[in-house]
Amino acid sequence: MTDTPEMPPLPSLEDMQHWTSVMGRAQQMLMEYTLSTYTPEKAQALMAEWMSPGKWQQAIAAFTPPKSLTVDTGAATDPAQWMESASSFWADSVKMWQHMAATATAGLNGDTPAAEESADKKPAARDRRFAHEAWESHPLYQFIRQSYLALAQQMEASVDAVDGLDPKAKEQMRFATRGIIDAMSPSNFALTNPQVIEATLATRGENLLKGLEHMLNDLKKGQMTHTDPNAFEVGRNIAATPGKVIFETPLFQLVHYSPTTDTVLDVPLLIFPPWINRFYILDLNPEKSFIKWCVDQGISTFVVSWKSADTSMKDVVWDDYIAAQMTAIDTVREGLGVKQVHAIGYCVAGTTLAATLAVLAAKGEEKKVKSATFFTAQVDFERAGDLKLFIDDAQMRMIEAMSGEGYLDGRYMAATFNALRGRDLIWNYVVNNYLLGQDYPPFDLLHWNGDTTNLPIKWHKDYLADLYRDNKLVKPGAMQACGVGLDLSKVKTPTYAQAGREDHIAPPESVWRITDNFTGPITFLLAGSGHIAGVVNPPSQGKYQYWTNAKKVESLEDFIAGAEETKGSWWPHWLGWLKDQSDKTVMAQGARVPGKGKLKAIEDAPGRYVKSR
Repeated sequence: MTDTPEMPPLPSLEDMQHWTSVMGRAQQMLMEYTLSTYTPEKAQALMAEWMSPGKWQQAIAAFTPPKSLTVDTGAATDPAQWMESASSFWADSVKMWQHMAATATAGLNGDTPAAEESADKKPAARDRRFAHEAWESHPLYQFIRQSYLALAQQMEASVDAVDGLDPKAKEQMRFATRGIIDAMSPSNFALTNPQVIEATLATRGENLLKGLEHMLNDLKKGQMTHTDPNAFEVGRNIAATPGKVIFETPLFQLVHYSPTTDTVLDVPLLIFPPWINRFYILDLNPEKSFIKWCVDQGISTFVVSWKSADTSMKDVVWDDYIAAQMTAIDTVREGLGVKQVHAIGYCVAGTTLAATLAVLAAKGEEKKVKSATFFTAQVDFERAGDLKLFIDDAQMRMIEAMSGEGYLDGRYMAATFNALRGRDLIWNYVVNNYLLGQDYPPFDLLHWNGDTTNLPIKWHKDYLADLYRDNKLVKPGAMQACGVGLDLSKVKTPTYAQAGREDHIAPPESVWRITDNFTGPITFLLAGSGHIAGVVNPPSQGKYQYWTNAKKVESLEDFIAGAEETKGSWWPHWLGWLKDQSDKTVMAQGARVPGKGKLKAIEDAPGRYVKSR
């Protein structure tokens, strides 16, 4: 006769009161958020706006699928592929059920089943979503995980089996499928994540309340928080390298940094950071700052700080940024009394620097730039990666609808970049901050990532259409700027092109193509890591590696095949290359000190523009 299993004890009165209190506090937080966000007047105004025929027409037009996503029904999908995928999925499911049944039977008999993975669905070693031991040891969670991984594999196989789509549409479908797969992970839901259940019982629900508070705060500001918002302050513990703003226009400020050495290189350095983010990615803190490192190496360093777009910039186009770069070049040359500058362009500012060099070449003024360095910058956008998936007529209409004031809110771009790495930059924080209720860690890089800048809508639309969609920059004469046709083959300026091996924004195979378009001497370097960490890698940290290849090769594949790997930062390699262009030095005095020459100090670095909203 088997013993009747004991019933779990009923919750105590104290437990019932506590959980009732937790639910009441959650309800109160939701009510307070709703009342603070949607007053009766605002709700009525929103309803009136969205019920207007014009708004609905805009919305419908914005989300109408492009023709490229229409499946050619005349091209039948191979039935054998579907049969093979279905058979594989069924076989995996049977194996998982058998394994779960065997585990349960062993548990009833008091045995401990041997560790075994069914359906070959063992999580990848680096998949942090399933790091908690219960995903391996508990039969139910093991089954949930394996079912999810099997379904994810089947969904990806189904996309590959679809025929009748053009290559871009198929990549869009793959990207969307990966996003859905990441979103439906059982780790993202409280009731199917053993770590969340464990934390909820341990904290008696306080983790969920704190997570709800985090989520509601993010909803109020319209942006996901990744780090402690009060841990950093621009000019105090980030962007704090000493210097002065010595020139400004409505589009940018020019910052000159104070020398720390007795002598400096005769040719100064002018850095153009991207205006999609703040320039202090290159000046996070003294240990990580590329700007401070350059200053400490004896380089007169200038940086352009772009203004975040507002209504006054509604007519700004790419010509204005190209003209701004030329103005900055001339300002530094005239202010220091030198003939040339070294220039660095990062990301979109690197693409713009390529256009600036083409303009200077067309005008016979290319000697103004002694050398050009490109950080993860593209000129040929044929293989520009997943960002191209966001470029179609529907997306362009949506961007237009979102930019009524003449600029695109920077939070849209932040969300776009987060979507490229949704597992790491979205769902990881949903679990940690919303479900587990963890405090935000202080992280300067993530603070910068969330410090968004607005973009002029005319520039943004033209940039997406002319470069990402139509790839005009590599077609001689297809684009005009500052009154001349652009022809990159005329650029003979000595060039240093850096790419990140794992860059998902400017893939290395895309960055490589600058070597196919410029006709001067080019040094290409492949750095470990991605778009940010591959650039911001100071020697003091001893992280990552880089690859060089002195031979003349025709492709990135050939470059990698014959490349020499060097551990650590690539910055010293770049510095050696820069000094190879000219190692002449002068005393760090007079105009080499910010504000002491023709260019008078306007305000202390980092200036006002980097703080503008």
